[in-house]
Amino acid sequence: MNVLTITIIAAMLVARGESIPALAEQPAILVGPTLSAVGVSALHGIVDSASNADLRWPDFKPYKTEVAKFYEMNDYSLAWVQNGRVRPQGLAVIKLLENANTKGLEPEDYDGQRWQDRLLKLDQGASEQDLVSFDTALTVSAMRYIRAIHCGRVNPEEFKFQLDVEGHQLPLAEFLQARVLNVSDPTAEIQKLEPPFLRYRELLALLPVYEGYAKQNDGPKLPAISKTVRPGQPYSGVARLGSFLQVIGDIPPGVQLDPNATIYEGALVDGVKHYQDRHGETPTGNLDAPTINELNTPPAARIRQIKLTLERWRWLPHSFSQPPVIVNLPEYRLRAMNPDGTVAFYKNVIVGKAYGHKSPVFEKEIQYVVFRPYWDVPPSIQRNEIVPQIQKDSNYIAKHNFEVVTSKGEVVTDNQVSPEVLESIKSFHLMVRQKPGPTNSLGLVKIIFPNPENVYLHGTEAPELFSLDKRDLSHGCIRVEKPADLVAWVLRNNPGWDLERVKATMNGDKDNLQVNLVTRIPVLIVYGTAVVNEENQIRFFDDIYGYDAELEKALAAGYPYAW
Repeated sequence: MNVLTITIIAAMLVARGESIPALAEQPAILVGPTLSAVGVSALHGIVDSASNADLRWPDFKPYKTEVAKFYEMNDYSLAWVQNGRVRPQGLAVIKLLENANTKGLEPEDYDGQRWQDRLLKLDQGASEQDLVSFDTALTVSAMRYIRAIHCGRVNPEEFKFQLDVEGHQLPLAEFLQARVLNVSDPTAEIQKLEPPFLRYRELLALLPVYEGYAKQNDGPKLPAISKTVRPGQPYSGVARLGSFLQVIGDIPPGVQLDPNATIYEGALVDGVKHYQDRHGETPTGNLDAPTINELNTPPAARIRQIKLTLERWRWLPHSFSQPPVIVNLPEYRLRAMNPDGTVAFYKNVIVGKAYGHKSPVFEKEIQYVVFRPYWDVPPSIQRNEIVPQIQKDSNYIAKHNFEVVTSKGEVVTDNQVSPEVLESIKSFHLMVRQKPGPTNSLGLVKIIFPNPENVYLHGTEAPELFSLDKRDLSHGCIRVEKPADLVAWVLRNNPGWDLERVKATMNGDKDNLQVNLVTRIPVLIVYGTAVVNEENQIRFFDDIYGYDAELEKALAAGYPYAW
């Protein structure tokens, strides 16, 4: 039996998820054949220069230390090749690299289409230089792949996101040696590195579904409209609309559609409502211009959103000290998580404006809650908004329940503002804050997780805003709908702080009451435009801050990425 035959058989076993019996007889640490002096020199040359010309991305400087450590562990011998044959573990890794697209990655970043030719070349009698090049190419590609599925390809710090990806990186050399090179099922070991989150797995499972939609959806775009089409009205794109909605699953496959229909009605309306709901719009069933534009967005664009969101899932810690609170900015939604990864409850939120006051992306810890808080007006708002209002109306402070205070919190006035006081407000010798109570912009409670941006979760005096589809209306802080439920959940480890007491304190007479958490709770503010929701439906959202476009640009540059 020749090398190629063995290679193919081993690859088939790996693809079927079967173990390879020969491995059970092998020792715990297997080292490749000893290279000649020329071979060792060639191996050192590739490792020391951090460059392999046979790779699509030859430069592997970000991995140089780990690659060198890996070959030191193997006494600068070949790791993946023994007696001219590629070890089964190497074949398993190659299969993963070739199918990187199933993880939302680009196979060519890991030389996806080059491996079969390389295997054939080895079978036909490769030189020692060829073996060295093959072995190091597989090592580098494996490390790139492992890092990519574990913590992403681009460091989020490149986008000023405060997510500590560096903190949960793997020791790649040790992992390859212990968990890939010397186990019977390296595929399973590598898959364990992926984010453990249910929503990640569900989103990943929908990737091939949307790739299937992209292959089926080869028709023309829907006709534009000059005015809204309502149920019961004619529309020239009825047939095309029906076929598209059935392809992407918003109309069940068993529903019979009339290919000659010209009236927008029945199953089409239900399908449009379902589609609108999945895309963060009010499900009116009306065909307006925004809905037509959304419907004309090709499945390829949705695939892009899925892949970019998968990348961001990989930036998150894989475990937490306590079940976290997660806010997804484009979705305008907050989720409190259960220990098993399911959602305890969710709330609609209002986030920072798309222009000028973006809410930050970060990971912090909730440390305390303040009931009936003051709102200390940030300097930028004091300068750009409060001062101009006072200049127009010297009674503005009194009318809106503000007060002017010193740096020590001493009240200067809560009434008419004199020219002298106004000058001190302009120079920030005096500050403006809003008094506690139902009309306070923060509502009746705020949840604090100290951070440089001074962003926090809070209530609002304008709950009617939560009914809007687009809710990027704040100055950066995040307003929470019906915040008492969240506060009670946050304080669940504080004895006596149930929902009834929370509501009573919010509506009580003690202002600016701080309650420290017995157990701090992680809070993550994240950014994903493709989400599987609590009803197991995928929903897509607008790229409100342009972060998808920025990430796509960074990924399009290919290796070397940000690390």
